[in-house]
Amino acid sequence: MKTTRAFKLEMNPVSRIMAILSFIVLQSVSWTTVSAQTGSVNFSGTWAFNESKSTQSEGGFRFAPALLAVNHSGTNIDIESTSNGPNGEFKSNSKYTTDGKECSNTMFGDNIRKSLVTWSADKKSLVFSHTMNFERDGQSMEMKSTETWKINESDKTLAIESVFNTPNGEMRRTNVYDKK
Repeated sequence: MKTTRAFKLEMNPVSRIMAILSFIVLQSVSWTTVSAQTGSVNFSGTWAFNESKSTQSEGGFRFAPALLAVNHSGTNIDIESTSNGPNGEFKSNSKYTTDGKECSNTMFGDNIRKSLVTWSADKKSLVFSHTMNFERDGQSMEMKSTETWKINESDKTLAIESVFNTPNGEMRRTNVYDKK
């Protein structure tokens, strides 16, 4: 008859705490290594618009949220935009994923903007491809735009390069945000 003995490790409370802390540190290092191997950037943080570093679009159109609160966790990106308008401050929330699934967010009243978010080849920037259909004066219109998000580590800024395809042609602008 074969007997099985359970292995029991007896530890004093200090050794047990040290073992748990060692395990947590090793898990953190493992996670950091995986993040470093994928090389992807995390855009989380609160970002304040910096008008002096930004470039205006060719048509002079300037629309930039004063503040972006970004929560980037795994493949999920939640963005709360705070803008200042003639009627005071207003906020909007958008949710995106980087897993190749189309995301829909309500914009400008009840218009739906559909987006696809992908990583650049070097995993250093995110590309948001947006399409929004809306009606104006009884006519249906489609507006396509792209945003490329890049973080400059040296000066802790987020640059959002936007390209809009409009009936009047292509418009470009770059909004720069400082990390708070």
